[in-house]
Amino acid sequence: MLRTKDNIIYHEIIGLRVKILSHLDPTLVGREGIVINETMNTLQILNTKHGKVIKVPKRGGIFLFTIPEANEELIIDGMQIFGRPEDRLKKIRFTNMRR
Repeated sequence: MLRTKDNIIYHEIIGLRVKILSHLDPTLVGREGIVINETMNTLQILNTKHGKVIKVPKRGGIFLFTIPEANEELIIDGMQIFGRPEDRLKKIRFTNMRR
């Protein structure tokens, strides 16, 4: 199943381009790069211009993700992707099995 704006919160987000539009930590606003790792509470983002990795808390952030296969951009509240990534991925599999 392809990632789209309708199902992105149930998919792997590692490898997607992301920009921080808003955050409780104002020093993070405007930073962008590629998601290289995800934990329950954070995203690790590689800034492709400077080659630095930053760890960004999901809670308190508003993120703009670029979904290349759908040619779409999507704004996501960090609380929508808060939690363990593997649990989020299981939700879509379980939902599809019930249909």
